[in-house]
Amino acid sequence: MVAFTKRKGKAANEPTPDVATTDVEFTSVPAKPKTGSKKLGEHLLSQGIITTEQLSQALIYQGNHGGRIGEILVNQKALTEQQLASALGELFGYDVIDLRKQPIDASVLQNIPEDLARRYSVVPFQFSNGVLDVAVAEPDDGLKATLGQRLNMPISLHLAPLGDIRWVIDSNYQAIGTVDKLIQAFETAETSRRRTSDTVAEDLIISEDAPVVQLVDRILTQAMRDRASDVHIEPSEEVVRVRFRIDGALKEVLSMPASIGPGLVSRIKIMANMNIVERRRPQDGQLTIAIDGNDVDVRVATTATIMGESCVMRILDKTRSVLRLNELGMPTDTHLAYSKLVRSPFGMVLCAGPTGSGKTTTLYATLSEVTNPTVNVMTIEDPVEYVFPQINQIQTNEQAGLTFATGLKSILRQDPDVILVGEIRDVETTRVAVQSALTGHFVASSLHATDAVSALHRLLDMGIEAFLIASSVLGVVGQRLLRRICPSCKVEYEPTLEELEFFHESGGTPLESYVHGVGCTFCSHTGYKDRIGVYELLIMTPEIRRLVVGWATQEELRTMAVRQGMRTMRQEAIALVEQGVTTIEEVIRSMYTL
Repeated sequence: MVAFTKRKGKAANEPTPDVATTDVEFTSVPAKPKTGSKKLGEHLLSQGIITTEQLSQALIYQGNHGGRIGEILVNQKALTEQQLASALGELFGYDVIDLRKQPIDASVLQNIPEDLARRYSVVPFQFSNGVLDVAVAEPDDGLKATLGQRLNMPISLHLAPLGDIRWVIDSNYQAIGTVDKLIQAFETAETSRRRTSDTVAEDLIISEDAPVVQLVDRILTQAMRDRASDVHIEPSEEVVRVRFRIDGALKEVLSMPASIGPGLVSRIKIMANMNIVERRRPQDGQLTIAIDGNDVDVRVATTATIMGESCVMRILDKTRSVLRLNELGMPTDTHLAYSKLVRSPFGMVLCAGPTGSGKTTTLYATLSEVTNPTVNVMTIEDPVEYVFPQINQIQTNEQAGLTFATGLKSILRQDPDVILVGEIRDVETTRVAVQSALTGHFVASSLHATDAVSALHRLLDMGIEAFLIASSVLGVVGQRLLRRICPSCKVEYEPTLEELEFFHESGGTPLESYVHGVGCTFCSHTGYKDRIGVYELLIMTPEIRRLVVGWATQEELRTMAVRQGMRTMRQEAIALVEQGVTTIEEVIRSMYTL
């Protein structure tokens, strides 16, 4: 690609309006408009991308709080980052680069250090005729001059969406890229202190400058940047593996010498206020760490294996916004039926699925749907993953005697209207929740089960009488999470015979073409990016209630539910394949027998 900053028709020395820092007025805002934002707003209006009302709201917000007009419009969802980049390119004569398809050489990235790339949100992507091509989110001649002076080379600016720039920075400037030096430093210090295999020198895991301390920080930082939900540290005879669970699938990111394993786990234990001496019993803990300027809660669980202590860290990113019910991916009719259920004044609604199937996300979306100033909403959770300002949330503390069962009993004395029980784990909690639903409260909870029908049998297995289940439960949502095909590397392909047979057996309509992701920088070369929920909603109709009281089998309950209109998760997943959202391979991986 030929490097240039402006198209013909603009003088080379003509100053570019700085739309990034302009404070302007529109209608009622008492501030003087400047050229950049005014031109951008007029251009977006003329193209029909935004409305006059949306621009008015954005400019009012800018007048009160400052900020870039383009970013404000994107945050208000008036337009997408791609539309903003295209509009700025057309308005100011800059090329727009698609970083999702642009190959980036590691040697080019070395020209701009990570701290500079993050500070200015810039990414170098190629050399053209001795000029460094750099992607930026907003045209800015001042930034061009600054980079040129800092790097001592000619710079050509190109536009790209801000989200794409940040993703390329996170993907290419790896926090764990230089861990080899830390491992060498640890081994040198370990040798000099003549450590035995069963002890860890205290200063090696406490001092902030210690290699192990920096290594833990970098692993957690990289996990956050990769959108990992869990970090697995697993010892073996010769190495310690570090794996991230990204979009529900594990990916190995690091392999280190086995000698560093005990020190790594001990450092994590210290951060989580756990007993570093006890290595035989399983332990649980929790820590908070600042990563890229955001506070992140991490839930830690350790257990002893024959090769040493294994550690799993669950990352709870509080910066992620809570989804609403209509954003979960439920089909329209399922969403409407579920919305009616959760507005009931009393009764119980259950979310059923295995670990990591999105049950908590569905419960929080349910809370956001039912919360209003006229009702008292209380929760008992372990842990509290998202904080709602208008809701009374309780976190369990077994050492203090506050379990789900005792917490639920105390909630009943707080005059609640809506109760959320994070998870039904034992008979006592289940019985109290059922009684609460029968005595005029609305109860929402999650339950570990394979699907909606098996959740009812789980309650029966716990010893809850069938007539109580039939009277208290309003409905059960069975759910799974499927990985979405990465939109940046989606291509057509030919499925295997096994995949096609499964697709046809599941009722899929033969397609002209099938698509999957081949892997790219934006999806960590997995072919998938983000996930979508797949749901089945079992509503407790009179016929279903009679079957439950009569201890009907799961097959009888499922047959009746399907006859009354329930679509199974497998059917919903096949529909997503037909829409090009996910692949047959992903459906087989997640719900082969459902």
